[in-house]
Amino acid sequence: MSDQLSPLSLRRKTRQIMVGKVPVGGDAPIPVQSMTKTDSRDVEATVSQIYSYAGAGCEIVRVSVPTKKAGEVFHEIVARSPIPIIADIHFDYRLALVAADGGAACLRINPGNIGGQDRVRAVVDKAGEKGISIRIGVNGGSLEKDLLEKFGTATPEAMVESALRHLEMLEKEGFTNTKISLKASDVVRTVQAYRLLAKQVDYPFHLGITEAGTPFGGTIRSSIGMGILLAEGIGDTVRVSLTGDGEEECRVGHEMLRALELRSGGIRMVSCPSCGRVQIDLNRVANEIEAGLKAINHEGITYAVMGCVVNGPGEARDADLGVAGGAGEGLIYRRGELIRKVKEEDLVPAFLEEAKKFKAEKELAGI
Repeated sequence: MSDQLSPLSLRRKTRQIMVGKVPVGGDAPIPVQSMTKTDSRDVEATVSQIYSYAGAGCEIVRVSVPTKKAGEVFHEIVARSPIPIIADIHFDYRLALVAADGGAACLRINPGNIGGQDRVRAVVDKAGEKGISIRIGVNGGSLEKDLLEKFGTATPEAMVESALRHLEMLEKEGFTNTKISLKASDVVRTVQAYRLLAKQVDYPFHLGITEAGTPFGGTIRSSIGMGILLAEGIGDTVRVSLTGDGEEECRVGHEMLRALELRSGGIRMVSCPSCGRVQIDLNRVANEIEAGLKAINHEGITYAVMGCVVNGPGEARDADLGVAGGAGEGLIYRRGELIRKVKEEDLVPAFLEEAKKFKAEKELAGI
């Protein structure tokens, strides 16, 4: 990608904060987040899910602390978590104090819904004492009543005014260790809100399309909305919100960042959509190869699974390891060199065998 078009070169200049040991903003890599979907009073289930998320690439995790009981066990979850935990707090400022004492790396609050300035002061003082950051989370579905009356609905302008109002409450106490999110459930409103606020503050942004939907539609909406902003250089950490597995949120987030060359690593697999020219069962071959590559788990490699002799050999040659389908057979290429010709029924195991060899050789070479 040309440097002039690279989102990395266009990236908005922000201050940097820390979420535990993970930097957010400035020139730090953009971390991928998710949120646990267990009952956070259940320590074992919550910790198990966090480990599963971390295995899928999650770098920061948010845990809801909605009740006194959840607050009482929060420190146990933190103590066992492999990644920093953000405590999600609403309404009861005392739960924020408990979570901060329990080891939260960041507090997610809406200053306007935890009470008056005295309660905000108590949370800010505790965050300062513990050296932890705060995320202001503005959501189009829960704006203040006076803003809804003023703007008629949750417009981008209303969301930005809410964010500035909350920021002022923190800044009044001298607190600036802050990041902000401006989430709506539709792409256009979210993009417009982030663009507006980006012109007014230098705080790092947490990107997301809230309540994006089920994996199919939610992935599309999240990718378009966050993709637009990231391509413009806006965004310092991301969370893909899907009705489904949090692990999938993490995988989608990483793939989104890799597609824009904002993160490296991971498996990149190129595969053709199939057409009337294809003479192998490409869907089966591609899906079985992808599943096998995940098990091998070697990052930073480009694989190509192509179905026919038109574009197949070229794409396969351009990949680190690639296959081009023929009439009931396939050609396997390694960095442009044809290394094997195998029958269709042997194509998947042969390809995965070569992938394992490739991984072993790179590891031996320290690459």
